Amino acid sequence: MSMAKLTILGSDYIGAFSMATDSFSLVGRSSTKGERKVINEDLETKVYELSVDGSDLIGIYAACNSKSVLLPSAAYMHEMKVLKKHLPNVNVEIFDTDLNALGNNILTNDKTAIINPEYSSKEAKKIADILDVEVIKMSIGGFETVGANNLLTNKGIVLNNRVSGEEEDKLKEIFSNVSQSTANLGALSIGLCAIANSKGLIVGRSTTGHEIVNMSDGLGL
Repeated sequence: MSMAKLTILGSDYIGAFSMATDSFSLVGRSSTKGERKVINEDLETKVYELSVDGSDLIGIYAACNSKSVLLPSAAYMHEMKVLKKHLPNVNVEIFDTDLNALGNNILTNDKTAIINPEYSSKEAKKIADILDVEVIKMSIGGFETVGANNLLTNKGIVLNNRVSGEEEDKLKEIFSNVSQSTANLGALSIGLCAIANSKGLIVGRSTTGHEIVNMSDGLGL
């Protein structure tokens, strides 16, 4: 297992400032060279700097898998152009929606996306088409912000530990590895506390060893 602890911009909530796929990782433009190096080495991906609407909170505002990146309508055109230059083989598109914290509301890997059930059927279809995935509308553990409160890779899923037995059973039919956990010493916002791909896991520095084991089990690491 490849695992690292990290802070970004002095925060343990590293998933708010970064995101990862099996093909590339993205991190806020104010991140340091050392922070980017940890992501590069642990997740074995190239790391690109990005801002969305001038903000480093890309893990909150953008959603991505290896094939596509969704940016909110607030993103500047030059931000989109920079990303397309970095990722010429990746589909980069603007998704105009009222639920514009896309990273908080969309939990995706390369095959499946779980999305906030408040997205309309039309919006769900657009998410499915752009990300090229099957879409499931559901909340997890009482949280509609499925991206902020859970963590998903191509190898498995980590659910916040308020997930119901019925929800977990449904997800076990879809994903090969499933676990429950918290992060950053009891936080339920797992997706804001960590980033991961099929090769590794990076967590906020206050995440405990027990939480790391639980998360690694769900991610098949």
